[in-house]
Amino acid sequence: MALPARGGVGVWVVVCAALTILAAPWALGVPWLAFAFKPATTLLLILYASRRGHDTPVVRRWVLIGLVCSLAGDVALLWPKEGFLPGLVSFLLAHLAYLVAFTRVQRLAALRLPFVAYAIVAGGILSLLWPGVPPALRVPVVAYVVCLASMAAQAAVVWRAAPAAPGAAVLALGGALFVCSDALLATNRFALPLPLSSLWILATYWAAQWCIATWLQPRTAA
Repeated sequence: MALPARGGVGVWVVVCAALTILAAPWALGVPWLAFAFKPATTLLLILYASRRGHDTPVVRRWVLIGLVCSLAGDVALLWPKEGFLPGLVSFLLAHLAYLVAFTRVQRLAALRLPFVAYAIVAGGILSLLWPGVPPALRVPVVAYVVCLASMAAQAAVVWRAAPAAPGAAVLALGGALFVCSDALLATNRFALPLPLSSLWILATYWAAQWCIATWLQPRTAA
């Protein structure tokens, strides 16, 4: 399938994401759509990111590593029960890769306020969901939440330290959307079923990944 030269990747990301979401029981109820188009969506995001960031090769490399780890997590979570822990580990590694990328631009926790804010948010979400988290998953879940909150906080640091930098605000938005997506996923799994859960979880997830990839500047950028 050939992609149009200009703007085509974004269109196909939206199409593949929509088909994945429509695979849910509340929509078309066709599981094979998710197996086909969920990995395809993230692969397209990897393609999109690979065309950007050539002026910052180290940052680009770590963002691509994060997207590849995310792809592994997407595949694992196609089996929600058996694949949950492998998926959790894959996304934990993705957040660590993103954190490394962001710290190539600004020192880790160069500003304290974003880390304090995300620590409060993460602690509040974790305390609400804690009773529903199985004991065997509590340590991995805590480790994951720490990595997720640190990634989002560092994205906010990159923005607040240089608000006029290209893509900085979009990056901070991506970090916040990732926290929203995972909070929705955890609520749906450990607390109570959410209506249209796959719509909200996957829409915010891929929007977050798109924002992170967009932070990488195109080849034509000065």
